[in-house]
Order: sequence, then C-alpha cells, then structure tokens
Amino acid sequence: MSTTSATVVSSAKAETGLLSQPRSVWAVFFACVIAFMGLGLVDPILPAIAKNLQATPSEVTLLFTSYNAVMAVAMLITGAISSRLGIKWTLVMGIIVIALFSGLGGLSNGIWSLVGLRGGWGLGNALFVATALAAIVSLSNSGTAKAIILYEAAIGLGISVGPLLGGWLGGFSWRGPFLGVAALMVVAFFGLIMLMPKSSSTSPNRAKTSLLDPFRALKHRSLLVFGIGAALYNFGFFTLLAYAPFVMGLDVHGIGYVFLAWGILLAITSVFMAPRLQQLFGTVKSMCTMLTLFALLLLAMGLWTSTQWVTIAAVILAGALLGNNNTLITTAVMNAAPVERSTASAAYSFLRFIGGAIAPYLAGKLAEWYSSSTPFIVGAIFVMVSVIFIGINFKHIKHVDDAEMGH
Repeated sequence: MSTTSATVVSSAKAETGLLSQPRSVWAVFFACVIAFMGLGLVDPILPAIAKNLQATPSEVTLLFTSYNAVMAVAMLITGAISSRLGIKWTLVMGIIVIALFSGLGGLSNGIWSLVGLRGGWGLGNALFVATALAAIVSLSNSGTAKAIILYEAAIGLGISVGPLLGGWLGGFSWRGPFLGVAALMVVAFFGLIMLMPKSSSTSPNRAKTSLLDPFRALKHRSLLVFGIGAALYNFGFFTLLAYAPFVMGLDVHGIGYVFLAWGILLAITSVFMAPRLQQLFGTVKSMCTMLTLFALLLLAMGLWTSTQWVTIAAVILAGALLGNNNTLITTAVMNAAPVERSTASAAYSFLRFIGGAIAPYLAGKLAEWYSSSTPFIVGAIFVMVSVIFIGINFKHIKHVDDAEMGH
C-alpha cells in the first residue's frame, strides 16, 4: 500500500461503517452471541427444571444467583488475567470454561450440583464478557461508540436467540439447552483460534493490571454512581428474567417465544434507537426515562400478575426499554472515568452483577413469603431508587456526553 493510500485509510478510519469490521471483530461478535445465549437459554426451562429435579422456584432461581455472584467476583480478576495472557487467550480460556461447565450441567442430576455448575459457567462468562467488550473496542475500526453498539447488538442477538433455542431444545429435555451451549462454544473456540490476531494485547503499553485496579477505579465518583445505579436496576432486570417464567402460565415453547420477542426488541433498540436518544436528549436523561418506564412496567406486572396478557405484554415491552438502557449505560461507563476501558468494565460489572445475584433468589423468596405479585413490585421500587440515585448524582456524571462528543 502506498503512503498516500495509507493516509487516506487512516483519516477515514473514524468514519468506517458499523458493518465494515475486520474478521477478528466478527469472530468475537459470534462468540459473544453464543455466550449471551446462556443468559436467556435457561429461561424457558426454569419451570421444567423445577418439575424434573423436584425443586422450588426460589431454588431454581439460584441458577441465576450462582451465575451472577461468581461473575461479579470474577470480574475483578479478569483485568489481571487478560493483561498477562492477552485478549485472545483470555477469551479462549473463558470459552473453554463455559463449554465445560454447561456440558457438565447438562449431565447433572440434582438442583444443587446444577447451581454449582452454573457458578462455574459464570466464571467462564466473566473472563469472556469483560474481555470481549475491550476486544471489540480495540479491534474495531469504527470508533468506540460504534464498537459498543456492535457489542450490545451481539448481546441482544444472543439474549433473543437464546430463549428460542432453549424452548426448542428444552422441548426434548431440560438438559438440551445446557448441552447445546457446550456444542456452540466449541464452534466459537475454533472461530477465535483461527480469526483473531496472535498478539491481541490489552493495551499499547502492555502494562500488567493489578487486582486492585478495579477498586481504585471505583474511587472515581462517576464510575461508582453508574455501578451502584446498575446494581439497583438489575434487581428489576433479573426479577423479570428469573421469575416471570413462573407466572406466565406457558409451556417451554411459549416462554421461549415470549422471550424471543423480548430479546428482538432489546437487540433492535440497543443498536438503532439508543444512539438516537443519546444524540437528542443526552445519555443520562435518556437512561433515567427508560428506567422510569421500566419501573412502571414492573409495577403493572405486580398489580396484574394473574392477568396473563398483561404479564406477557409487559415482558416483551420491557425488552425495548432494557435494550436502550444497556447501550446508554455501557457507553456512559466507557466514558465515565480516566481509566483503562477493561478496568472500567470490570469495576462496573462487579457492582452490576451483585444486583443480578441477589435479585433472582430474593424474587423467589418474596413470592413464597408473600405472593407472586410481590417480586415485581419490589423490583419496581429498586429500579426507581436507581433513577433517584442517578438523578441526585447528576453533576458527577453529566460529563459522559461531553466525552462522547469528543470521540
């Protein structure tokens, strides 16, 4: 390539389209889709697992709790691991762990062994998820904002296809979805091995990340605010994900179709609507609006839990609000503090998944103690608290839009 053409390519780099990415980005994208299938894949089979393994709903929701709890803690070590192994081998290690534990989960015969194996799956997901965002941002040639949209699209696609595949495989046996993820992860493994560059270092200076870096990053008020806000809002998110299947009164396939529609809306809004909202109204205001609407939807589910069409419609509509919010908050976190993106992602994810770990089990227990309406009402309260908390701290986080304009 001549010097002139190299200069043209270099100057046009920032304006490269969302879909004009290197093959390595698409390899990570595909693996992301499969990794996030794991989240929604289990959804349609929760009642089936409860029935087949003689478990209560609150015991079955522990499949989300163990997964998220291990993921939260493991997020703190992902930076230290990836700065030593490099992005490529951290991703590959994550994929191997997911394949191993989801495969063993499919062979499990008791609820408690299955809960433990889901925790192992969460470890693999932590290694993969925190590193995948950094990988797509660093390997992409279209700027941070578009790279994040691509990452959120992979999440949306995985979350939307997961329940459909889970419902279909779960129709044969509740074990099917677990074994299905293991098989797909083997495909993703070969994709990454062949398509990702050999030396995908985490940063140009290749500095080793300390285990304390995520905690140091949380000294930045803006990152702490987004992390706590996400932990609170995840109470609503995972109440919907882990408990709604028990109140919809549908079979495995029916639950799969409802969450497919939910995931499709989540994917579409995260890619096409969120960036538009960000431009028109700003990140924080758009985020607070989406969260307020989500709280109202959860409240509606709590007030009309026994009306089937209301719970189904609310779950599907929630997809649109959550898709917007996920992209908005991820973009905000990447621009919140002057720390490495992988460290910011790990610190934020640690706090976010703590909320995701407590909420599912709490939802199951609240239903046992009080009524099937209570988890949704409590979830709505937590989401509204996150809006108030973000609003109170607005002056500490309003700079995220300035950072985005500067890209």
